Amino acid sequence: MATTPQQETPVAIANPDQREAVFDIFRRWGYLQATLDPLGQYLPPEPFPTPAPEGDLAAEARSFYCGSIGAEFMHIADNTQRQWLQDQMEQAPPASGQAHILSDLIRADIFEQTIQSRYLGTKRFSLEGLTVLIPFLDQVLASSSALGVNTAVLAMSHRGRLNVMANTIGRSPADIFARFEDVNPRSVLGGGDVKYHMGATGEYRAPDGSAMSLHLVSNPSHLEAVDPVAMGRSRAKQVRICEQLRNPNCPDQAGRDQVLPICMHGDAAFAGQGILAECLVLGALRGFDVGGTIQVIVNNLLGFTAAPEESNASRFSSDIAKRQPIPIFHVNAEDPDAVVRVATIAAEYRHRFHSDVVVDLVGYRRHGHSEVDDPTVTQPRRYAAIKDHPPLYKIYAERIGIDPAPEVHQVQEQLLEGQRLASRARTKAKLATLPDYWSHYHGGPLLPEDEAVITGLPADRIAELVRLTTAVPPGFHIHPKVRKLFEQRLEMAAGTRPFDYGMAELTAFASLVAAGTPVRLTGQDSQRGTFNQRHSIVIDTETEARYVPLAHVSDAQGRFEVYNSMLSEAAVLGFEYGYSRDYPEALILWEAQFGDFANGAQIIIDQFVAAGEAKWGLLSGLVMLLPHGYEGQGPEHSSARIERYLHLAAGDNIQICQPSTAAQYFHLLRRQAMRAWRKPLIVFTPKSMLRHPDASSQLAGFAAPRFLNVIPDNSVKAPRRLLVCTGKIGHNLRVEREKRKDATVGIIFLEQIYPWPEAEMQAALDQHPQASEVVWVQEEPANMGALFHVLPHLRRMAGDRAVLSVKRSASASPATGSAKAHEMEEKTLIDLAFGA
Repeated sequence: MATTPQQETPVAIANPDQREAVFDIFRRWGYLQATLDPLGQYLPPEPFPTPAPEGDLAAEARSFYCGSIGAEFMHIADNTQRQWLQDQMEQAPPASGQAHILSDLIRADIFEQTIQSRYLGTKRFSLEGLTVLIPFLDQVLASSSALGVNTAVLAMSHRGRLNVMANTIGRSPADIFARFEDVNPRSVLGGGDVKYHMGATGEYRAPDGSAMSLHLVSNPSHLEAVDPVAMGRSRAKQVRICEQLRNPNCPDQAGRDQVLPICMHGDAAFAGQGILAECLVLGALRGFDVGGTIQVIVNNLLGFTAAPEESNASRFSSDIAKRQPIPIFHVNAEDPDAVVRVATIAAEYRHRFHSDVVVDLVGYRRHGHSEVDDPTVTQPRRYAAIKDHPPLYKIYAERIGIDPAPEVHQVQEQLLEGQRLASRARTKAKLATLPDYWSHYHGGPLLPEDEAVITGLPADRIAELVRLTTAVPPGFHIHPKVRKLFEQRLEMAAGTRPFDYGMAELTAFASLVAAGTPVRLTGQDSQRGTFNQRHSIVIDTETEARYVPLAHVSDAQGRFEVYNSMLSEAAVLGFEYGYSRDYPEALILWEAQFGDFANGAQIIIDQFVAAGEAKWGLLSGLVMLLPHGYEGQGPEHSSARIERYLHLAAGDNIQICQPSTAAQYFHLLRRQAMRAWRKPLIVFTPKSMLRHPDASSQLAGFAAPRFLNVIPDNSVKAPRRLLVCTGKIGHNLRVEREKRKDATVGIIFLEQIYPWPEAEMQAALDQHPQASEVVWVQEEPANMGALFHVLPHLRRMAGDRAVLSVKRSASASPATGSAKAHEMEEKTLIDLAFGA
């Protein structure tokens, strides 16, 4: 049971230094003796590392720091922030709207009880034991609204999600109960998601009548995976505000002050899932800053069946957050007045200092991990105490002297009416409404008008764009190597040197921003490029001042951003996916340092990038740039794991491409931004071929109308064998064919692997009816690459021609670690491809 010490008049003392010395001890260590577990089983008081003094001064300090709130903030180096926090703590608690708090608690508890009685044995991941989350969120939103916030992006796992959906987001009980009735199952055959993973939108009405738009982000069972997605969405919304204000310094204070991210976590997930730790750092970095996130731990003191000592290596699950200079508040969840007080402090601190705040709501879980689980098997003592423990609304009503029965009856009737409506429903209501900026874009099947998009540009326009991307201010001291590169790029513009991938990419970006399309690229070393190929930012060799030529293409251009990211894949990719969800007009790209490093973000790829449309009806135009190619660099720097993305491909959910030339890459990027079809694009980019003459393109290639899904072989007349391939191995085959003077072999480049380009491939095959063999050639082992995907298509399309394959032997590892062994294997592949 929570206790709130009575606040006393500050003790009058003659020696302020003595008071400061006593208070300093409690500011640092008071949280160790705060009363936090409502059931009194966990978190008993611990001795202070510095002996706690006695006397009136100590009693006064204890009343502030050892009650229902435990505050950790003395690890923050900034004295202004610490002083502000201690000023908030060292005062009598302000009066709270207790009747309103009680109403929130009644609605939260009765919502859960109604589902328990009407849908017994159905999973819902109840909030009971921590229903104080509802008045907490209400107060955060009320305080934030008064500070200028008009949009909140909320992220949470499944625990309490339906309750938040009903009582915070404002979805009707009937809409939610219809999910329990599982009406119209045929509408989601092969798709959809369980009710406690769905997102929702709604509106919060503040006490002063102002409205706040609420967005609850869809989330899979991978509990913390949603955190960077919510941050990315918040950043995009903040940038939108700045764009509307025509402010070049985005997201500036206006954007941060109007959009609030709130992430809710379980205690075991907060301590145990590394993506959360990544996000705490990410949110403080340039390019990813969202002005602070309110991080809420919905702390059951249980992780499924694991006790705290099995989930946390220290006293609190929140301790991972102490690596950052941010405050942490632990609050007894059965002291709603203290919880609401902390909600106000958290909202004001975030607004004032644009910093994260962690609020650890310590309560319990009335049922098992889900309602079909029996927790008495693993926590018998705790659940014996929970069995007879009254719901929080009853405890609080008794504490403040209000009879809750009339309001309880009213809420019960409302919820039962919702259940009756749901039982008669024939369709599930949509829980979310897309913002207007999605109205110009679509998912589903590709439309003819999307195929017809023209991406080519005339030579004079290409030349002008190249000049703009290589221009620097007068007096700027550019590095000699970069100056030489820029001179070569001007030769490309003049048509005297072929374009490499780096220049083709920057030209595509320049063409888009010049037309008003924003471009955002992030990744490890993405400003320069892992392979020294990009140089999108130039650095003054004397001052280290930075200049971004693509940010100075024209006065009315779209925003261009490129950021070197922290050494994370999961958090950064999740952030960019989230950003793409709220900026469909922009070209959003994430680049892996090497393609296989993307496996560190596999949860984001599986759950959001590949399945977001199928599960939640949510679209994204995110581009993933994955360097790929077998060049003798070993198992970790060869394969971007094409097979993994093909295994995820179905229902035209993603695009998988490997452009074989610089001009093809240019057209592919422009196509992604210009057409209205919003699907994630997976691009396998080259490494050694970035500047290779065989993959470079003449200026005329940029005037071609569009990206070619298949590049047929027009250089041979009557080949006996057709080799079908992608990327680097195709260029190697062309070089070998020239060396052998072999005109009997045709080479077809498959540029778009998925969706399968049926018509284009059929035309490329039919162009050479004399060929008796069609051979798929790949660098990857037999159990990897596109082999399993491509061969069935080729066999179906080849008619009576033999369909063969050339590949490395099946292997547990993508590539050999020996450069010489690699050369031997590649020679064998090429010999087999030519039938030697």
